[in-house]
Amino acid sequence: MSRKSKGCNAERELIHLFWNNDWGAVRVAGSGSIGWPSPDVLASNRLRKLAIECKASRGKYKYLTKEEVSQLREFSSRFGAEPWIGVKFNNKGWFFLNPEDLKETQKHFVVDTCTAKSKGLSFEEVIKGF
Repeated sequence: MSRKSKGCNAERELIHLFWNNDWGAVRVAGSGSIGWPSPDVLASNRLRKLAIECKASRGKYKYLTKEEVSQLREFSSRFGAEPWIGVKFNNKGWFFLNPEDLKETQKHFVVDTCTAKSKGLSFEEVIKGF
């Protein structure tokens, strides 16, 4: 499975999770490839709006470019949404992190399974509002 299809499948899975829990959610067409900041997924339950940058990883680490995180923050600010990084680690499920909880390196931001478990929220915690 290619990296792109793995990411698309993870985004679709997340969309189904939201809809199955009485939230509305959509994948954003062209996210990451158009000239404007856009997240991978938008979700809402009328009270809250979430802008989510989705990542999937087979390993213990997932890297995000500084540009991805910057664009998520900018979009969320303009749209009035909460910015979230959604990371799915194989056999560990989804974790949702605030961009401020990411570890920063010289060129990237990184999420590892330990940080995801200690600082991240589960899907259920995110939709219930912590």
